[in-house]
Amino acid sequence: MAGSHPKLSHLTNLKELDLHDTQFNDTPNIQACRTLSRLKRMESINLSGTRFNKSIISCLSVLPSLKFLDLTKFFNFSGLEILLLSNNGFSGTLPMEAFASFHNLEVLDLSYNHFSGSVPSAIQALSSLKALSFANNELNGSILDHGLCELKNLHELDLSNNMLHGTLPQCLKNLPSLKLLDLSSNRFTGIIVSSIIANLTSLEYIDFSNNMFEGSLPFSSFSNLINLEVVRFRSDNDIFEVETEEPLGWIPMFQLEILELSNCHVKIPKGRVIPGFLIHQHNLREIDLSNNSLHGHFPDWLIKNNTNLDSLFLADNLFISMPLYRNANMKILDMSRNHMIGTIPEDIPNFFPNISLLDLSMNDLSGVVPSSIGDLSELMMLDLSRNGLSGEVPKGLFTNVSRLRFLKLSNNKLHGQVLAGNLSWRYLEWVYLDNNQFTGKIEISRSKETREFLTTLDISNNLFTGMIPDSIPNFFTMSELVVRNNSLEGEFPCGTAGFSFLDISQNSFSGPIPSCLDLQNMKHLLLGSNKFTGSIPKSFRNLNNILTLDIGNNNLSGRIPKFLGQLSDLRILLLRKNNFSGSIPKQLCQLGNVSLLDLSGNSLSGSLPRCLQNITGPTDLAFVKSIILGSPYTLLPAFHYGSILRVEQYIHSAIDVFETQDQVQYTTKRLFLSYKGDILDYMAGLDFSCNKLTGEIPQELGFLTQLRALNLSHNQLIGPIPMSFSNLAKIESLDLSSNGLTGKVPSELIELTSLSTFNVSHNNLSGRLPEMKAQFGTFTEASYEGNPLLCGPPLEKKCTNNSHLTNSSVEEDNDQKWYDIDMTCFYGSSCSTCVVFLLGFVAILCTNPRWRTKWLDSVEDYMFTFYYFLYDSVRKLSMIIHE
Repeated sequence: MAGSHPKLSHLTNLKELDLHDTQFNDTPNIQACRTLSRLKRMESINLSGTRFNKSIISCLSVLPSLKFLDLTKFFNFSGLEILLLSNNGFSGTLPMEAFASFHNLEVLDLSYNHFSGSVPSAIQALSSLKALSFANNELNGSILDHGLCELKNLHELDLSNNMLHGTLPQCLKNLPSLKLLDLSSNRFTGIIVSSIIANLTSLEYIDFSNNMFEGSLPFSSFSNLINLEVVRFRSDNDIFEVETEEPLGWIPMFQLEILELSNCHVKIPKGRVIPGFLIHQHNLREIDLSNNSLHGHFPDWLIKNNTNLDSLFLADNLFISMPLYRNANMKILDMSRNHMIGTIPEDIPNFFPNISLLDLSMNDLSGVVPSSIGDLSELMMLDLSRNGLSGEVPKGLFTNVSRLRFLKLSNNKLHGQVLAGNLSWRYLEWVYLDNNQFTGKIEISRSKETREFLTTLDISNNLFTGMIPDSIPNFFTMSELVVRNNSLEGEFPCGTAGFSFLDISQNSFSGPIPSCLDLQNMKHLLLGSNKFTGSIPKSFRNLNNILTLDIGNNNLSGRIPKFLGQLSDLRILLLRKNNFSGSIPKQLCQLGNVSLLDLSGNSLSGSLPRCLQNITGPTDLAFVKSIILGSPYTLLPAFHYGSILRVEQYIHSAIDVFETQDQVQYTTKRLFLSYKGDILDYMAGLDFSCNKLTGEIPQELGFLTQLRALNLSHNQLIGPIPMSFSNLAKIESLDLSSNGLTGKVPSELIELTSLSTFNVSHNNLSGRLPEMKAQFGTFTEASYEGNPLLCGPPLEKKCTNNSHLTNSSVEEDNDQKWYDIDMTCFYGSSCSTCVVFLLGFVAILCTNPRWRTKWLDSVEDYMFTFYYFLYDSVRKLSMIIHE
C-alpha cells in the first residue's frame, strides 16, 4: 500500500490498527491529527517498516487508550538523537527491537511507565547513548550481563524505583564517562565493591539509597572523584554501614553539594560528633545525617564552613543541642527525634532569619514558645510537637508569619485561648493543636483568605468550650476537622465543606445528627459519645465512600436502617450504646469489607443472622504496616536543588506522616481495645452484647476465620456453643457470658492458641471443662462461674465417677458424664416397682372382704357403663349410615 494515509474518522470504535510495511509517506497535518483524536478506543498501532514523517509521534499523543506502539524499522527515525517517552503508561517488556535502527540516539527516556521484565541485552546496540533512564517502572531481574556495560559513551544511567535485584556488576567500572548513576529504590544486595566507585572518575552524582546492600563501604573510595557533587546513601536495613574514618586522616579531592548518609550506621570515633572529612567541605548545600545515633553538641563549624548550606537533616540522632551559628541561607532545619533539652533559643531569628522549615519535634524541650518565633517571616512549616513546652502560643505566630502553612504544636502542655479573638489565618492549611490544655471558644473569622486555604484543623484532647462556629463547616477547602474530647456543645452546624474526615466525638453535641452535611467525599465520620437524639438520617445513604462510621454512645433510637448494608466500602460500623430496637437487618451481611461491627448496648431483638459469615473483612492489605513511612520528606530527582521545592515536598510528605489517623474503641468482657491505623484493615471484631437477642448461636459464625474478638454476652441466647468456633484460629477474645447456653464447653476450643480472654460465665453449661492446656491453662474460675453443673479444674467442684478420665476419653465413652443416668438400672428399678405395687394390691383385696366387694362392684359398674356406651354408639352410627 502506498500514497496518502487512509481516512479513519468514521471508525470510532477501532481498537487495533496495523500499517506495517506500508508506503504511506506524507506528513500528517493538523486535520489528520484531529481525525486520529476521534479514535478514543485505539489501543494498538503497528507502524513498523513505514515511512511516516517522525512528526507522527506527536500526532499519536492524542490517543488516550493507546497501550501498544510498534515502531520497528521506522525508517524516518534513523537520525533521531533524543527520544523522550516518559509518563505514557506503556506496559510490557522493553521494546529494544523498536529502537535498533536508532544508531544516532543519544538520549532515551522511558521513565514513569509500567515496563516489566529485565533490562534487555539488545540495549548495547544503541552505542551512541549518553543518557538512559528506565526509572519508575516495574523492571526486575539482575543487570549482570545485560549490555549496559557496553555503552561506553554513557554519561547518565538512571534505573531508580524498579524491582531490580542481585549484586552490582563489576563491569560498571568500565564506564569512564559516567557522570550520573542512580540505582536507588531497588532490591540490590551484596557488598558494594569499592573499586567500582573508585574507577568512575567522571562521576558527579551517585544514589544507591533504599536497597538491601550489606557490609561496609569505605567512604574514602570516593576520595579521588574530583567532580563528585552529590552522594546519596539511605540504607533500608541494619547490615549496611558507611565507614567514614578509614584510612585515618584521608583527605577528599571532591567538594560535595549534597551529602545524604541516612541510616548508614556511620561510626564516629570518640571525641568526634560528625564524620571528620566534612571539615574539608565548603560547598555543601544539603546535609542529611539522620538516623545514625550521632550524639553530643552539633558542631557550629560545619555551618561556618559551608555558607551556602540551606538544608540540614539531623533527625533520629542523640544530639543534645541545635546548631547556633548565623546562616542567612538556611531554609530547612530538622532536629526532630533527638535528645535536645532546655529551651528554644529566644534569638533563633538571629541565627536563621530566612528559615522556611523548622522541625524540633519529639525532643525534651521545655519552657515557652519564644515570642521571637513570630519574627520568622519566611517560615512555612513549624513542628514543635511532642515536647514539654508550656505557656501560651505567641500571637505573632499567627499575625506576623504570613507564609506559615503547616503548624503542629501537638502533645505539649500549652494553654491559653489560642483560638479566641476572630483569628484570620491567611495561608495556613494544616493546623495541629491537639493534646494540650487550650481553653476558650473557637473563633476563626470567615475571611476570604482563610476559606481559600485551611484544609485540616485538629484541636482534639483539649479544654475548648462553646459551640462550633458556622464559619468552620463553610470553609470549602476544609477536608479534615478533628475536635474530639473537648467540652463543645450545641448542635453541629451545617455547611458546604466537603469533609473527608470529621471527628467530633467525646463532646456534648446535642439535637439530631445534621442531615445537611456534604457527605459525598466523607471517608471517616466519628460522632460517638455525644448527646445526639433521633434516628439515623436518610442522608447517610450518600456515604458512598465511607470507611468508618461511629455514632455510638448517643441517645439515638429507632431501627437500624437497611440502607447501611449498601455502604460497600465500610470498614468500621459502631452503633453501640444507643436505643436502637428491632432485629439486626440482614442487609448488614452485605458489608463484606467491615472490620469492626459493634451493635452492643441497644435493645435489639430476634436471632443472629446466619449470613454474618459473609462478613470476612478486607484481605488485600497487610495486617501490620508502618504508620510512618520512612523519613518525613522526599528527595527530588537528580540535580533539582531548589530549596523552596524541597520545602514543598517536605510539607506534603509530612502531611502523609501526620495525617489524622482513624481511631475507634472496641470493648469486650474485661478487655478494652483501641484499634488505630492500618490494623483496621482486617476483620477484628463483632460485638452484639447487651441486647435482647434470642435463639441459638449460628454455626456460621465459626467460619469468620479472621475474627479477633467476638462478644455475644448479656443476651437471651440458648443452645450449645457451636463446635465450629474451633475454626476461629485468630480469635483473641471470646465472651458468651450471661446467656442461657446449654451443653458442654467444646474441648476443641483448646486449639485456639491466640485466645487470651474467654468468658462463658452465667449460663446453663454442664459437664467437664476442657483440659487446662495451651491458653485454657490461663483461664480462672471467673471464666466459668454461674454454671452449677460444670466441673473440673479450675473450678473447685470435682467431677464424680469419671473424674480420672480426661475430657477426650469421656467423650469416647459415649459422652457419659457424672450426671448421666444408667438406663439398665432405671428400667430394672421401674419394673420392680410395678411388680411390688401389683402384688401389694392383690394382697390387700385377698385379706379385706369389704374392699374386695367394693372393688368388684366398681369393676362391674364400669363394665356395664362401657357396654351401654358401646351399644348406643354403634346403633347411632348404623342409623346415620342408612340415612
